[in-house]
Amino acid sequence: MDSLSPARLDDPLAPAREATAEMLKERQHNYSLPQPFYNDERLFALDMQEIFEKEWLFAGMTSEIPAKGNFMTLEVGDNPVVIVRGNDGEVHAFHNVCRHRGSRLCVTDKGKVAKLVCPYHQWTYELDGRLLFAGTEMGQEFNLADHGLKPVQVRTGGGFIFVSLADEAPEIDGFLETLDHYLAPYDMENLKVAVESSIVEQCNWKLVLENNRECYHCNGAHPELLNSLQEFDDTDDPRATPAYKELVARKQADWEAQCVPYKLTRLDRRNRLTRTPLLDGAESMTMDGKRACQKLMGQLQSADLGSLRILHLPNSWNHFMGDHALVFRVLPLGPQRTVVTTKWLVHKDAVEGVDYDPEQMRKVWDATNDQDRRLAEENQRGINSKSYQPGPYSETYEYGVIDFINWYSERMLENLGHSQPDLQLANG
Repeated sequence: MDSLSPARLDDPLAPAREATAEMLKERQHNYSLPQPFYNDERLFALDMQEIFEKEWLFAGMTSEIPAKGNFMTLEVGDNPVVIVRGNDGEVHAFHNVCRHRGSRLCVTDKGKVAKLVCPYHQWTYELDGRLLFAGTEMGQEFNLADHGLKPVQVRTGGGFIFVSLADEAPEIDGFLETLDHYLAPYDMENLKVAVESSIVEQCNWKLVLENNRECYHCNGAHPELLNSLQEFDDTDDPRATPAYKELVARKQADWEAQCVPYKLTRLDRRNRLTRTPLLDGAESMTMDGKRACQKLMGQLQSADLGSLRILHLPNSWNHFMGDHALVFRVLPLGPQRTVVTTKWLVHKDAVEGVDYDPEQMRKVWDATNDQDRRLAEENQRGINSKSYQPGPYSETYEYGVIDFINWYSERMLENLGHSQPDLQLANG
């Protein structure tokens, strides 16, 4: 082994690991995190190692790679990953790194191939990762079987694809089964991406998630979204009004009759699913509340299904309505840079220009994403000040943020080899 290989070097982040664990153990609960968690290079490196390289990450949808040879790529920090539909119809994931000299194999966001071929020297891999060709120049003693692609753990459920770079990933079976149940009416294999956008936010990834986990800011920031969205997403919300609770009861009776799942389900702090009504009379998250796609998803018979909200930490939130769905993916790029990808999904047979207008479909969330970007970036600028100190969260308006920060703290401590007493879930 090379004397300078990572396995034989002292861990340059060792001091940061101990300092991070101490800050998390000593932090004031229900307050924002100390400044380094939002802007320090070393702590960002720990976030990547201990969260994004160890947890299950939302990568994309199975409907995006419908046939053998279809692939998609993503970058998890410095780790390029390729996800491909194999000859067996199964979804496979690999480190997108050739075993020859380390070049990336697939260099586009998505595509279709017969084999995975390195563009550098044409080493060729089967869709299951086996090396098929390396050229006679490698010599007679060269063993193809020793140089297959390195696999990445991948699981699917409810049409979602999750990957984990960990050798031993956390348990996810319960969540996948729950996704299968909630999304069965949508016929997830028969959806397509109608519109996709990615924006880079000049802020730490945790600020993106914190902003998403509360609607405290919605009245002052999101006029387009509030044309259709309720500020609270279930009757456990301590702010929920009697009128909202009455609407929920009425809509839940309709959903029960249609056999559409709706009950609030939590799987620890990491995953949360609930169906909640939109404003009374609104069918979809559009400027006028009317459906964005005339062809409903799956076998659904009604567009008036509210929004099925799905949270998966650390990097995704989602809205499923009767006519279309929105899926969001968050990936860190640096201590103060994060890419947020939004995909609008419709029935695969929906015809652009006939069943839906992409520009009309995306207006609300294009505006909302840009508004959230500005809010998070201003949040980052303030946090960078020498005057910043952790501030208190509202237990009624920001309970979702409290749960996210508690989840993050618990996972960091556990992955760093430390422990702390379990914290109770916040209300809602």
